[in-house]
Amino acid sequence: MRPAAALLLAVLALASPAAAQERSLDSVRTLLATYDQDPAKLDQARDQLTEIVARDPQPAALILLAKTWFLIGDIRARTEVERLAAYEHGRDAGRRAIDAAAQDAEAHVWYAINLGRWAQTKGLMRATLELSKVKEEAETVLRLDPNSVEGLTLAGNLARELPGLLGGSNERSEQELKRALALDPRRPGLHVSLARLYIKTKRYDDARRELDAALAEKAPTDRPYWVLKGEAEARELLASIRDKR
Repeated sequence: MRPAAALLLAVLALASPAAAQERSLDSVRTLLATYDQDPAKLDQARDQLTEIVARDPQPAALILLAKTWFLIGDIRARTEVERLAAYEHGRDAGRRAIDAAAQDAEAHVWYAINLGRWAQTKGLMRATLELSKVKEEAETVLRLDPNSVEGLTLAGNLARELPGLLGGSNERSEQELKRALALDPRRPGLHVSLARLYIKTKRYDDARRELDAALAEKAPTDRPYWVLKGEAEARELLASIRDKR
């Protein structure tokens, strides 16, 4: 065999595991882009990712696994025990992703989101204990990637929910959520987050405007989540403020 041909074969042999993993991750991404058609696709994505991570715990796979566990907790889980387990798995996958790639903003995003949901589900005491960690992670995300839509959404929602003494700010919440919306104008969930802020501050006309905008969106970028969860929440919120002025 000629030296050049042997070198090419050696390079292909080295590249093939990485290429195979990327193909596997593309298959998972397809499942995550279409799980509104069949929510069981989330279980398929989880199982595939678990196998991928067992073979090679690369950050990209761990991040997708953390995201998938969050979605299972929000969409598939039917009991508090199931939700807690899903968010705990997601938190752990996110933590492993951070350990493998500390400068990856997405790793911090999905760790923080799962940690926050897990603590919230556990109750007020646990949520209070973990609050500073979630806030710290949100700040880390935006330091690493100031244009992270998920990071801005997380920070904006935290600023809305936290009391002032713990860093809450309605003004900052509005700024961060509007900035996220400017970056991703077809994400109706951001309109819903703004509506929650406006309901909190009794700006009911503004809240209705945001909810109407969310429900009018025909091509949402977060379509599966919106179809299975977000749209119903938006309609419920709109009904709750129908007669408020």
